[in-house]
Amino acid sequence: MPQPDHISALPVADPEALDEDLRELFALCTEKLGIVPNVLRAYSLRPQKLRNFVAMYNELMLAPSGLSKLEREMVAVVVSSANRCYYCLVAHGQAVRRLSGDPELGEMLVMNYRVAPLEPRRRAMLDFAWKLTMAPATIGEEDREGLHRAGLGDEDIFDLAETAAFFNMSNRMASGLDIIPNHEYHRWDR
Repeated sequence: MPQPDHISALPVADPEALDEDLRELFALCTEKLGIVPNVLRAYSLRPQKLRNFVAMYNELMLAPSGLSKLEREMVAVVVSSANRCYYCLVAHGQAVRRLSGDPELGEMLVMNYRVAPLEPRRRAMLDFAWKLTMAPATIGEEDREGLHRAGLGDEDIFDLAETAAFFNMSNRMASGLDIIPNHEYHRWDR
């Protein structure tokens, strides 16, 4: 049974009606990915918010960090699993499959990251992301110390917390607007 055939519960802008910079962004996505991610199409309803979203995403996920791109995608999946965000589980689960070369890892993280055979550093990171999502008021110094013991520096902990926080926000937007993932994500990197 196919998933719903819409981008968002709200209207999306006609790509040709967008400002030049956003048309260029969509063209770049099509060139690099073969698709325009539906989250970007959904954000096109509010063009300046789309620009802000892309700038924040690019800074978090693509800028230099002590966290690898795979680790940041793993955090996205674990946060999205806690929040049961269909869009992000599909899209970022695919990114984990692609970056790790391991389709089973992507599925484990989607369903229950605790079953994945992870090195201690990644286990500590994902435990922190899960706790920050599920019980943020309980995060304390002992949690940050555990990350330090696992080999994360202060800047890494900052990046980890910011990545988890961003995906909590993104999950709520995707769920609140019923953003449906692009069909292609389901087939890629299996």
